[in-house]
Amino acid sequence: MLMKLPMKETLLMVALAVAVLLLIQVMGTAYGVRVLVEASCYAIIALGLTIQWGYAGLFNAGIMGFVALGGFSAMLLTFPVNQSFWESELSGELGVAFLKLFAAIALVAAVLQLHRLSVPRSIRVPIILMVLATLYLWVVNGFAPVSQSIVSQHGFIGGFGLPVWAGWLVGGVLAGGVAYFIGHICLGLRSDYLAIATLGVAEIIKAFLKNSDWLTRGTLTVSPLPWPVPGAGEVGFIMARSLYLSVTAVLIAIIFYLLHRAYNGPWGRMMRAIRDNELSSSAMGKDVNQRRLEVFILGCVLMGIGGAALATFNGIFDPNGYLPLNHTFLIWVMVILGGPGNNLGTLFGAVFVYVIWVMSEPVALFILNSISYLGDLWFAWEAPSDFTSRALQARVFTIGLIITLVLRYAPKGLFPEKLQHHH
Repeated sequence: MLMKLPMKETLLMVALAVAVLLLIQVMGTAYGVRVLVEASCYAIIALGLTIQWGYAGLFNAGIMGFVALGGFSAMLLTFPVNQSFWESELSGELGVAFLKLFAAIALVAAVLQLHRLSVPRSIRVPIILMVLATLYLWVVNGFAPVSQSIVSQHGFIGGFGLPVWAGWLVGGVLAGGVAYFIGHICLGLRSDYLAIATLGVAEIIKAFLKNSDWLTRGTLTVSPLPWPVPGAGEVGFIMARSLYLSVTAVLIAIIFYLLHRAYNGPWGRMMRAIRDNELSSSAMGKDVNQRRLEVFILGCVLMGIGGAALATFNGIFDPNGYLPLNHTFLIWVMVILGGPGNNLGTLFGAVFVYVIWVMSEPVALFILNSISYLGDLWFAWEAPSDFTSRALQARVFTIGLIITLVLRYAPKGLFPEKLQHHH
């Protein structure tokens, strides 16, 4: 059944289509398709946030971390194998270091069960702290010499040379696994604690990826990452990017269909009931924390997949390139503008905001250069020499202005959530 849109939503969609066509006409087809591919990757990430915030009211301030995990997985699993490392003795030494890590995790898990032996808390806590400190030093000392040797002799361990889809899938699983541990600890607390926890974990993930030269090459970056479609060297820039866009479009269509069915099914009604009235839902026998954990993990899985698709398209994995402004705040703007809880609105917000984001700089630079030309022509005014850097800041100003106007005149977004009332 085709979805019938009200007049306002239809006009907004038509306006967005016109804006995209103007972008392609002014900037060229290759650039326009590139923007659409990147916007589609952001749309997948935004869909992950809209089910967390729109469906369950969970405030995730660490989107950047889950996006980075997706990009890391895409790099690690799809980049070609570094044969020189795997044929050296360092591969075995690295395996021994990982065995120490797994043994340390097992020991920590065992120590955390001391309460089952009726060990008093006054004794249990010091024991746990001492064991943690000892095992941490043991594991670090096991990894340090091996990692240093890998960097000096081989650069980094390389990838596994697997298909691109495997990197995307593992990216979602890895992001979901990290989300499980965060949510298992924090979802029983108030929403502000979840925001603080996710923000901190995102910075920890970025710091780890940035400083693990043996695993990610750190600030030296890893490129080129393989594509799931023929590259520009084989079929040309426009065709290659169009094929990539078709892959992300199919992925979005599948995700959108599944989320639409879930939202309008019993699971979606249950999540909205928990979001709107937690006490009543709990009184009706719903496991509130478990349901929130489910939707938090699901949202982070989508963020990991979107992050993997974005890193693959860019062809480079750069831990320094993950910024809270680009990979957290911008996603929130997309969801808020489109309408939390409205999947179609989220897709609209992702494309609209990203088009505005990338076009703000050239438009601002054109305006500044025009003012400079007229000022010099009419008043012999000598223009500043840093117009390029000033135009770059127009991105933040424009996005800030847009979100301010939306919050003032459309606080529920341009596509407000539409609830079906059952009698």
